[in-house]
Amino acid sequence: MHRVFLRKIALLIVTGVVVLACKTQKKNVAASQTYSYLALGDSYTIGESVCDTCTYAHQLVDSLQQTTNKKIDLKIIATTGWTTTDLLSAIDKEPPASNYDFVTLLIGVNNQYQKKDFSLYEKEFPILLNKAIAFAQGNTKKVVVLSIPDYAYTPFGKGRPNATSISEELDNYNRFAEVTSERLGVTFLQITDITRKGLEQPSLVASDGLHPSKEAYHQFVKRLFNEAKKSTRLTLGG
Repeated sequence: MHRVFLRKIALLIVTGVVVLACKTQKKNVAASQTYSYLALGDSYTIGESVCDTCTYAHQLVDSLQQTTNKKIDLKIIATTGWTTTDLLSAIDKEPPASNYDFVTLLIGVNNQYQKKDFSLYEKEFPILLNKAIAFAQGNTKKVVVLSIPDYAYTPFGKGRPNATSISEELDNYNRFAEVTSERLGVTFLQITDITRKGLEQPSLVASDGLHPSKEAYHQFVKRLFNEAKKSTRLTLGG
């Protein structure tokens, strides 16, 4: 009797350990199915004049989640009007974690628009990019820099007396960002050409006549999707 009782106790203990192990394994598997994405920028990242889920960051998350079984957690640090200085200040005030699976950086248009000296961008953009790399666990392959859209090709920009110089100045910003990105081993993604179709394709411009529309962001995502998938090791249907 005593021996049978001990066997039952031992069986209950083993069963409990197995159940606990299974629960822990399921929890770990669930955690491994979640990926995190940090989007750093300004009005182009926050999505001025489009719906909250119409931004390229949100559309990218939707595209990734529709083609994989992974959950994507999104954090955006961006506000309309931000220069490189403003973004740096926001990051320093509330530093994000340093374990993101994917990070994008799109910044600089307000430096140009607010007529900041170009040397400011030359100084602060590399600092921001290095921070972005740090937030991506130090992995440069998990970071993508997007080129600055060209607002000269919008109704707002067309009406300005310096429309030509806007494009020339933004080209300078983008060249510097591209060279800096390549030097650090980060992917530089060209999307400016999409926004330069804004006058011939009004659907690419938001209702405010200045910022990219949901459709423009959708075209950004077509180019960004594969980079994000590679960076987060996401597999289609995986």
